[in-house]
Amino acid sequence: MSYALDDATLGELCAKALGEHPSENRFVALALAAHDPLADIARTVERIVFEESFGLDEAAMVAEYTAYEEQSYFFLILDRETGLPAGAARAIEGGGKTLDDAPDLIGVPLSKIVDMHGMHDGGKIWDYATLAVLPRYRADRNGLTVSSMLYRAFIVAGERWDVRHVVCMLDSAAFRNLDMLGVRFVALAGSEPFEYLGSAANRALYIPFEDIARSMGDMAELLSRPEVPDANGRRRPGARRITQRLASQVSSGDGLDPHIDMPGFERRLHPRP
Repeated sequence: MSYALDDATLGELCAKALGEHPSENRFVALALAAHDPLADIARTVERIVFEESFGLDEAAMVAEYTAYEEQSYFFLILDRETGLPAGAARAIEGGGKTLDDAPDLIGVPLSKIVDMHGMHDGGKIWDYATLAVLPRYRADRNGLTVSSMLYRAFIVAGERWDVRHVVCMLDSAAFRNLDMLGVRFVALAGSEPFEYLGSAANRALYIPFEDIARSMGDMAELLSRPEVPDANGRRRPGARRITQRLASQVSSGDGLDPHIDMPGFERRLHPRP
């Protein structure tokens, strides 16, 4: 397990993965089990982004996430143009860090959180634990493509494994992006934002899994209607079209699903007990 692959190893692993998962698209998404060697690419992307954004270096990432490695799945975006990663995300089965850390952070016992959000029904819980897009992709629309593929890979994997509940702790930027696409989280136990792992305004959130794609689809349909000017008479047709397209693609998989491969979900090399 590594959060700091050297450039040579990173390039070799990416080249091998791109060769094994061909497509005509610039970006390919892979859903990986924790033991897959490619998962170290995702871990390295996590560390690069979290260190830049929140000051979490390799030692901090190891300390925070080692306890969850066996329950982790990774979503990795590779760029055929550069032969390198573009972004990564992680889901932790069973509620992960959110359900471990949130009770103390928001001052509400875990048992009450579980009851308030109906998570006592035995349905599978995933923690959408990390989302990381590398800095060079954030300055243009490629960043939106990378984020959209990460969201869609999470949805496809969750559908495959019958996930029923999703919890997460999001910083303000990640929350804003998902809210823009129509994902209607509710605050865990009605909690307010709090400081957490370098994020000044973190939110502990819940959503039924089935509501993620549905709410994005609703947003896409809403944005497809004629736009009503705001109070100042302004319209933003360009931004509206982009948001509508992204919400539609992520909810339906159109244009994305053919470029998502799931080696970590097609077979279990090391089945969990």
